[in-house]
Amino acid sequence: MNVPARRVFRSWNRVVAIGGSGEDPMTDKIVVLSTCASEEEARTIARGLVEKRLAACVQVTPGIRSLYQWQGKVEEADEFLLVIKSRRDLFERLREDLRRMHSYEVPEVVALQVVDGSADYLQWLDRELNAP
Repeated sequence: MNVPARRVFRSWNRVVAIGGSGEDPMTDKIVVLSTCASEEEARTIARGLVEKRLAACVQVTPGIRSLYQWQGKVEEADEFLLVIKSRRDLFERLREDLRRMHSYEVPEVVALQVVDGSADYLQWLDRELNAP
């Protein structure tokens, strides 16, 4: 049997090995990023995702400035950042609900894998995401 080589790198002052026959340090948790044009919209989306248990927690951060290409022009806008804590198996439903509630034609929906975290916090996420 061919076992891929392990790659080792230093992350946050600890060594992490990826690949090979060792256990991957990744969790099934994700952080999803999105932006909204208004605080009202951001709070509505955040509450909807938490109430449906698609997110255990959503942080709404005001006062971000976005610069981006849109329809051939550079645009600039004040926005509210959503930092959404969830789990990989819930991402499709989360993405669809977020898109349905969102006013943007092309809303940002980017999922980042959580490599590791506090065991207590990760367990809390699971409890909140699994609760009826």
